[in-house]
Amino acid sequence: MAAPARNRENASTRKVFGRLSLPERTFVADALRAETVGGVLLLLAAIAALIWANIPALHDSYESVSHYHLGPEALGLNLSIEHWAADGLLAIFFFVAGIELKRELVAGDLRDPKAAVLPVVAALCGMAVPALVYTLTNVTGGGSLAGWAVPTATDIAFALAVLAVIGTSLPSALRAFLLTLAVVDDLFAILIIAVFFTDTIDFAALGGAVVGLLVFWLLLRKGVRGWYLYVPLALVIWGLMYNSGIHATIAGVAMGLMLRCHRHEGEDHSPGERIEHLVRPLSAGLAVPLFALFSAGVSLSGGALGDVFSQPETLGVVLGLVVGKAVGIFGGTWLTARFTRASLSDDLAWPDVFAVASLAGIGFTVSLLIGELAFDGDAALTGEIKAAVLMGSLISAALATALLKVRNAKYRKMCADEERDDDLDGIPDIYEEDDPAYHLRMAGIYERKAAEHRRIAELMTADNGTGMPK
Repeated sequence: MAAPARNRENASTRKVFGRLSLPERTFVADALRAETVGGVLLLLAAIAALIWANIPALHDSYESVSHYHLGPEALGLNLSIEHWAADGLLAIFFFVAGIELKRELVAGDLRDPKAAVLPVVAALCGMAVPALVYTLTNVTGGGSLAGWAVPTATDIAFALAVLAVIGTSLPSALRAFLLTLAVVDDLFAILIIAVFFTDTIDFAALGGAVVGLLVFWLLLRKGVRGWYLYVPLALVIWGLMYNSGIHATIAGVAMGLMLRCHRHEGEDHSPGERIEHLVRPLSAGLAVPLFALFSAGVSLSGGALGDVFSQPETLGVVLGLVVGKAVGIFGGTWLTARFTRASLSDDLAWPDVFAVASLAGIGFTVSLLIGELAFDGDAALTGEIKAAVLMGSLISAALATALLKVRNAKYRKMCADEERDDDLDGIPDIYEEDDPAYHLRMAGIYERKAAEHRRIAELMTADNGTGMPK
């Protein structure tokens, strides 16, 4: 009677970070490949910005280019280069984020409430705890509470760039968790920007943006195609949203969420997947690196770095990213597993989850954006907050690197098992273990190998009569 009871127990127990389905694994691999390339470009852009801004002979040119204004004044769009990068180019980044979120909601992990619980709770805890850490640091230190949202964001591209640089082979389940976590994180970061960083609203401009979005939706609904229609309309929507007082990146998110991301019969790819495939290189390869180039150029003198740990605002950001993110995401994951009767995958241990949670403390792109919004008008403090974001992200990257390297041999073995395709049919063997045809193919392969070895042995025996080669 013990066996049925054990089977019932196994049926009611769900694995945390279990094996992905083959389609989901393929999608995650493609998405992470693009994000990794974009992350490396982002990393190079950040380094270039720091060099440009910290070499005395080049510093003035960095300031001149960053604050150079261009654009039509009559339309309220005469903005600095830095401003165009933050409000304009990042709208492309958030457009892609909107498509990713829509796909997760209709075709990814978030469509299943049971599967969605883990990344949603982990992301919420991974935003709430850093905000709490920042708040407590500034309440006790007498600092400004305006930057509470700065350490709440995760930069998936930068995190993956770190993985690429250190050469760590994370299993696909942990990479998928990191990607889904970042998508949910982006959603809440968007909500924070929309709700907490909108001072005054121009309802006429907002109404125009809403009408533009309605037209955008109707064109999509009718199946109208042609970039020459959508691109000008998107620019108009963006300009109206900017002039409404709501952060212009919200326009990008809204348009991304309107795209259809489920496939109709006969479709290889949904419209959302096709457009994401086209726009993602523009976002990862141009928009985000240019934003980094004009946002990450902060002074890194010894005094400035020392001030990061002496001022409550900057210390709160560093502690929020390094401590808050790791504790929040790990705690949220553990609590979800504890109260949903889920168990950790047999191949993983809780230190692996903590290492990934530490990696999520890299909060570069959106953290820099929120820092600019939170301390708008105080250039000195804005620069110090940016330095704190860089420092916190660097410490998180170093901590995650150390933790992941300890288990890297185990990860490499898991990745090799996931990739093994002994029957050479293009599908990893691990996904065919329940298919009788797979085992018949493998039996045929081993039988041919055995026959070949017997033939060689017989030839060797016939040559010298001893079974030993001459």
